Amino acid sequence: MRSRNHIVVVHLNESELAHLNHLVQTTGLKRESLLRTLISETSVKPKPPDSYKDLVRELSAIGNNINQITRLANSAGSVSTAHAEQLSRLMREVWTKIQEYA
Repeated sequence: MRSRNHIVVVHLNESELAHLNHLVQTTGLKRESLLRTLISETSVKPKPPDSYKDLVRELSAIGNNINQITRLANSAGSVSTAHAEQLSRLMREVWTKIQEYA
């Protein structure tokens, strides 16, 4: 049995429908979900652009490199200058990527 058994019909003019459709496109939600979210007074935020998936993938790869260097440093008991410079470069790369997408 459905948990939502009540149907509400709403009549909209052209500009209201256009605004609703714009919200649907920018949030990535279906109309029904968007309207329920708005009714519950929850804030609606635009969905992140598809390019964020690439950013997350790149940051994940950089994070893996940082973890490998950190594990090496922990097992050796110290960090070489080359590894410290590589860590610094990786962190600059992280900030550059974030600024590109901000």
